[in-house]
Amino acid sequence: MKILKIFGLFLLIVIVITTLIIALWFIRPNASEVKHPLALEIWDAINDGMHNSNTDMTFFNNYFYLVHASSPYHFATPECKLVVWRSQDCKQWEKLSTVQIPGEDIRDPKFLVIGNRLILFVLKSIEFTAEPYSTAYLVTNDGIHWSKLKVIGNHGWLFWRPKTFDGITWYVPAYWHEHGKAMLFKSTDGINWQPVSIIHAGSRCDETAIEFFPDGTMISTQRLEYSDSWLGDKRASTGIKTAKPPYTQWTGIEDYSTRLDGPALFSYHGKVYAMGRKHPYKPGIVNKYGSILAKKRTALWLVTPQRLVWLSDVPSAGDTGYAGYVKQGDTLYFSYYTSNINHDYPWIVGMIKQSPIIIGKLGLQSLEQLALYGR
Repeated sequence: MKILKIFGLFLLIVIVITTLIIALWFIRPNASEVKHPLALEIWDAINDGMHNSNTDMTFFNNYFYLVHASSPYHFATPECKLVVWRSQDCKQWEKLSTVQIPGEDIRDPKFLVIGNRLILFVLKSIEFTAEPYSTAYLVTNDGIHWSKLKVIGNHGWLFWRPKTFDGITWYVPAYWHEHGKAMLFKSTDGINWQPVSIIHAGSRCDETAIEFFPDGTMISTQRLEYSDSWLGDKRASTGIKTAKPPYTQWTGIEDYSTRLDGPALFSYHGKVYAMGRKHPYKPGIVNKYGSILAKKRTALWLVTPQRLVWLSDVPSAGDTGYAGYVKQGDTLYFSYYTSNINHDYPWIVGMIKQSPIIIGKLGLQSLEQLALYGR
């Protein structure tokens, strides 16, 4: 009887503590740190009650194009579809088309404008935990009428965002569907891709992005998970590597200040910046980088070969990140998704709640000021 009483008291304490933690999740205010003097405006682009996510943007035929995933929740489901929109001002969006694969999940879209064509790369997935296994693509000449979905020839490689330095040769980083390595590919037509080099191997390597410095040096960031635990991993980090043309030899470091998820790299006045998911805490027992119980942010960094330098959050919480962007002169238009920014849900709550697509307008000179003086 005494043992039952002790067990009952223990169970009651666990229930009370769990209830208080969950209540805190729902009532704590958002604590995103948007640094002054960042010249930033944000507004809702799509807010339709769905769990919208995985965005990208481009500029094609005098329109801004936006694509994102639309689903009941974060996890893989055949109900997930990609929605393509266009706009002349980034505020009024016209829905053009949807892309769906019968019986499969679809996510992580990436645009490529090459010649007079717009290519859309997508990742196919069937596992509930959203583990893509293949890259496919569609092509359009007018932004409205798309080709049939075709699987890319490089089976098992998951493409991220393509880039070019000279407007002739395009490079795309890709990570292996079983994780553990990232590869650089090149192409002149955006369809047929040849391997160039291994960027990173080991560490359960995942989403990988690239950008160029003015001298043609390529810099890459890699999401290094180390394990697939839902509570994250204390070793998780961001890989930073560089290579000079012809991009066959990579050197670099691991940055343990965060694990940069969903990276989008861009350059301005010779410096490279990143937008992606930040893990805004010091890793602990249940809040290691990648933990479903911890908070997340979408944030901006300066990326150097030696380290990531956090510059500012953008308003965000819960399930968030996966930005796309269009750079026009000194202005960056960007897209991302986030849970309700009036709260500060942990990732697991954000993954099952609705999330709008947000458009931001950022004055890049103000970001440069932060990089020079405010870090």
